[in-house]
Amino acid sequence: MNQMSYVPGQPPPLPPLTATFSGSRNDFFRLVSRGAAIELITLGFYRFWLATDIRRHLWVNTAVDGDSAEYTGRGKELLIGFLFAMAILVPIYLAYFLVTVEAERYEGFASVPLVIAFYAFGQFAIYRARRYRLTRTVWRGVRFWMDGSGWAYAGRAMLWTLLAVVTVGLAWPWRAAALERYKMRHSHYGNLRGDFEGRGWEFFKRAWVLWLLAPFAFVLFPLLPFVYARFKAVEWRWWLSGIRFGGVRIESDLPGNAFYGLYWKVIGWWFLLSIASSIYFGGVAALMFKLMGPVEAGQLQAQALSNNIPMLVLMGFGYIALILALNVVMRLYLVRDMWTTVLQSVQVHGIEAMADVAAKGDLASALGEGFADGLDVAGF
Repeated sequence: MNQMSYVPGQPPPLPPLTATFSGSRNDFFRLVSRGAAIELITLGFYRFWLATDIRRHLWVNTAVDGDSAEYTGRGKELLIGFLFAMAILVPIYLAYFLVTVEAERYEGFASVPLVIAFYAFGQFAIYRARRYRLTRTVWRGVRFWMDGSGWAYAGRAMLWTLLAVVTVGLAWPWRAAALERYKMRHSHYGNLRGDFEGRGWEFFKRAWVLWLLAPFAFVLFPLLPFVYARFKAVEWRWWLSGIRFGGVRIESDLPGNAFYGLYWKVIGWWFLLSIASSIYFGGVAALMFKLMGPVEAGQLQAQALSNNIPMLVLMGFGYIALILALNVVMRLYLVRDMWTTVLQSVQVHGIEAMADVAAKGDLASALGEGFADGLDVAGF
């Protein structure tokens, strides 16, 4: 008879568990389509509530061992965090503008300090945004949480990025491993501490061919989506397989070609929407020329059109509609479908280690997420 190797008096270890997703694709499509329409009406301010609704949909439909996660964030928190972040960032923009006006002879180098400063702010925002999302994630009644310093993370990110630039990207896998290790070692599930065991060398071994292909991919466009999609699949698999929470570990067998179809569908929709918008813009211009009559049309057309308020309104409406339609496509394929594709590859080992976890940790403010949104570095 086979003997199980476990401590007497304790339950035997459970077999690996798969993560499941029960959300309907049609429901998600309706969610993001309705959200895009409201964004159009509210000039984009609804995006805070839309982001919250998307996360809540994905979290609540994702289950491990039969228990789904819960997202407790609110759109109002994100809006307030964004407004606070803008109160800090706008004076910085203004001060930079005034300095460059006074120092025109250094104009060629004036943007360098701003780029460095905003890169540092961006890395700080990435860390704090993750901290916010983690503290709004609950599983089995216990909250995830995060400590550590956003500025310490930003300093590490800047030094590693400098090394990556000097090495023409070769140091990027070690950068990713070092930064993820810092984030995970400051991440907790109740009183269970996180860790990251992924190594830069492992990432490099899986991605070095893509590094060699990257220069050719930028020249030969059809190659670029394949290279980038494979890189993201390699990165996801490497990252997931390195996550630890105490005795809990995750494994992923995500294939390298998992995202090819998703990226090409986005590109296909981008072409279709671009053609549709070109037809719309051309139709609006033709209509305005017709309404202006032969005398006005014989004048300087560009000047006449630029002074035509109804046309500018229609053009602006078409441009915003195009952006929102592209956002719907990207959220459907690169958020929802990518999420489900990744989940299908996941196995969770040692879930019994989370059975007796004590609740711990406080909520984090949404300021970091506001910085991330204002600097356009917001992750999901």
